[in-house]
Amino acid sequence: MRVMMVIKGDREPGHLPSEELMSEMGRYNEELSKAGVLVDLAALHWSAEGVRVRFSRGERTVIPGPFGEPSEIVAGYWILDVKSMDEAIEWAKRLPFEAGGEPDAVGEIEIRRLFEAEELGQTPAAD
Repeated sequence: MRVMMVIKGDREPGHLPSEELMSEMGRYNEELSKAGVLVDLAALHWSAEGVRVRFSRGERTVIPGPFGEPSEIVAGYWILDVKSMDEAIEWAKRLPFEAGGEPDAVGEIEIRRLFEAEELGQTPAAD
């Protein structure tokens, strides 16, 4: 089953993670890859550089970032192909979140199962 692990957080534009954190995250991502569960991953630019498009009663409104509380902002994601939600949880628990000199940092990873095409009554796309 495929799942998306979404990490929450937002910082000021230009504030990059420490070299230590980037190194630890690289090792973590390599573990995911070697285990054969990593499908895709990406870090996102700051919400201040993004926009939202709101749909309401036939209207489209463009809202420039930033978008509020960092705990509500998607900072990055991993798509994993795992055997169970328990396996996805175990991978999430291994994330080197405290690396980079911020041992008191608070964060959150949300794990959500992806719908497969068959579940939505569709034929899978050919590669």
